[in-house]
Amino acid sequence: MPVFPVKTPKLIQCLFPKYLWKKAFVSKTIYLTFDNGPTPEITQWTLDQLKLYNAKATFFCIGDNIKKYPDIFKSVLDEGHSVGNHTYNHLKGWETNTEKYIKNTGESQNLIELKSQNLKGENQKLFRPPFGKIKRSQAKQLLKQGYKIVMWSVLSYDWEQQISKEKCLQNVIKTTTSGSIVVFHDSIKASRNMQYALPKVLDYFSKKGYTFKAL
Repeated sequence: MPVFPVKTPKLIQCLFPKYLWKKAFVSKTIYLTFDNGPTPEITQWTLDQLKLYNAKATFFCIGDNIKKYPDIFKSVLDEGHSVGNHTYNHLKGWETNTEKYIKNTGESQNLIELKSQNLKGENQKLFRPPFGKIKRSQAKQLLKQGYKIVMWSVLSYDWEQQISKEKCLQNVIKTTTSGSIVVFHDSIKASRNMQYALPKVLDYFSKKGYTFKAL
């Protein structure tokens, strides 16, 4: 069942000011993010949906999945989306010692940079902790290494099996505003809800004049 609220309270954002929770206000701009890919069955479908609306997004990738599916990862980059680090093995920070966590994240980052080396421009070091769970000691070291820790302002809860696909859609529709960072997952577990909600989210906000940008 849900642990975090769908919309992140301002108090939580204030308690962790060094994390990115929401972008500074930009008129009618939304930042979609996708965690846990690349996934053969889901990521390409996601890219195709985004392309229909000329939408850009940010994919927080698991290093082991990048290694397994380099062609799909390349497709994400080739289509102009941003990529971020989601650790190499989807580690839960609260249950992992800091040394192991930082090493695992570094392995993923090395792979991201290797696969992104032909891109023009500077590669950002974006990081999202799996499950949103990260120790202060882990965050401190990552920030020191130049990572930008990206959290969220809206959780779709697409992975939650006890939530209906209609509820997943309403989680996003009712709480997303300009500057919101919205979490979806390009994973098999989340596919039932995400593949229902994403096209409708893109259509709903596009008709209201919003654009979708990468971080």
